[in-house]
Amino acid sequence: MNRQQQMGPQLEQARAAFQRRAWASAQQQLAAVDQVAPLSPEDLELLAWSAALIGRDEEHLRAMERLYQAHLDAGAEERAARAAFWVGQRLLTRGEPARAGGWYARAQRLVEGRDCVEWGYLRLPLVYRNMHGGDLTAARVAAQEAAAIADRFHEVNLSAFARCLEGCALLRLGQVEAGLPLVDEAMVAVTTGQLAPLLSGFIYCSAIAGCSQAYVVDRSREWTAALADWCDAQPELVLFNAQCLIHRSELMQLAGDWQQSVEEARRATERVSQAAAVEAAGDSLYQQAEVLRLRGDWEGAERVYREATQKGREAQPGMALLRLAQGRTVDAVSALRRVLQATSPTQARLKRARFLPAFVEICLAVGELDEAERGCVELEGIARDVGTDVLRAMAAHARGAVELACGRPEAALEPLRHAFRVWNEVGAPYIAARLRVLLARACRALGDADTAALETDLAREVFQKLGALPDLANLDGVVHHPPPAAIDGAVDRRSTPAPPLPDGLTAREVEVLRLVAAGLTNKVIARKLFLSEKTIDRHLSNIFAKIDVASRAAATAYAYQRGLVEVT
Repeated sequence: MNRQQQMGPQLEQARAAFQRRAWASAQQQLAAVDQVAPLSPEDLELLAWSAALIGRDEEHLRAMERLYQAHLDAGAEERAARAAFWVGQRLLTRGEPARAGGWYARAQRLVEGRDCVEWGYLRLPLVYRNMHGGDLTAARVAAQEAAAIADRFHEVNLSAFARCLEGCALLRLGQVEAGLPLVDEAMVAVTTGQLAPLLSGFIYCSAIAGCSQAYVVDRSREWTAALADWCDAQPELVLFNAQCLIHRSELMQLAGDWQQSVEEARRATERVSQAAAVEAAGDSLYQQAEVLRLRGDWEGAERVYREATQKGREAQPGMALLRLAQGRTVDAVSALRRVLQATSPTQARLKRARFLPAFVEICLAVGELDEAERGCVELEGIARDVGTDVLRAMAAHARGAVELACGRPEAALEPLRHAFRVWNEVGAPYIAARLRVLLARACRALGDADTAALETDLAREVFQKLGALPDLANLDGVVHHPPPAAIDGAVDRRSTPAPPLPDGLTAREVEVLRLVAAGLTNKVIARKLFLSEKTIDRHLSNIFAKIDVASRAAATAYAYQRGLVEVT
């Protein structure tokens, strides 16, 4: 009896473990057999996939490279090209584009001039490259070509994956009605168990990311729940667990389950270290930082935002909102200006939509009403073209805040109420509570003190339940900040938060008020602040309305009474 015959029973057990999706058991047994007698190409492929699914990248790559060589030695060039493609695919997801490109080139050389399904797989790197480069139309075309080749060769795995990627490209283009059916079609193939495990995981993650980027929250929740069930049914699975946990963490934060959101993000970080998923590492850290910021742990949030940045994750808009909370308003505005300047208004509209609400909020906080208006108008245009309810609610939220800051509370009410209805229906209590605060301000400005008090009380209940300490402090008019850091006996003013501002005044309005109290004219103030005189006129009008005065003298008296100007 030769060695292969001796290992027959263990080999059968390994194959059975693979079929029942016991990936770790399959990998261990296949590896044990392989040490005694080299595996056949068919079993070597099982070893490669099982290693990939439990996050053992190096073992997966070694097995797949051996599979490539085995097929090449046997003259099966198309199968060798398929193996080379998968080596390239894994290297690309690990952040090694140069090595990945080499393996893709090998695959392409092997099938040059042939009519085979491998050409469909080799369209996928073009999809990724174009998506990453922002050419979503080219990405869609490449995905369509891959799907057409897959259909011609009846390759269900490639067909579903290519259609999912085409749908995601359309979603990112803002063509939600065209993109969603393609994503849903691909997900049917996944949920009915028609596809290979690795392709199923890729499609789950791609579909959820696409829906999230287009703000299709109901689909994101549906597919995230399905992905969680799929992962839970495979306890030994590592490769896709991290992304699943990150998606769950994001949705838990939205739903107000902040503690569980942090725990899921931390679990994702642990899983990421096993699966060597660089991009997911940054995402999981950013998600943790967001909850820390919302709860007022600014030191912890800053530390984790920095860690996310080290992993290659853009820490915006969270870091800018942290700077705003710390009183570092110049840093807050500058950061988001930089991000928006780096993204194309035409090719990256949904990406810009992710930053624009924070940009509007920060601009309003510092009194830059013209910039806030421009950001709001752009967000409204994106919402109008894409058409999802959540994007419309984001735009309405921004519009209501701008109208309120400009002293038009009657114009703010309808957009704020619309935004509240949507977020309340979506099940996002924190955002809904913040909208209640704006509604309270609008009602108070219109003389409806009873409704204002009710909205404020309801918002307070939510903030207390969530542990949103900064929002609670702002609601009560007192912000409890950590003490300023001391550097060589001196206070670091950059990290010293600004004191709470009275009567809804913005930081810029307080600055203007102080200069008015100093006796400066509007023209001089405009020159001093590098603003137009028209902007100063508008600021002063808003100030008069908020503090309920009718003259510069009364405004000056108010400034001294509230301690906004030091008495000399």
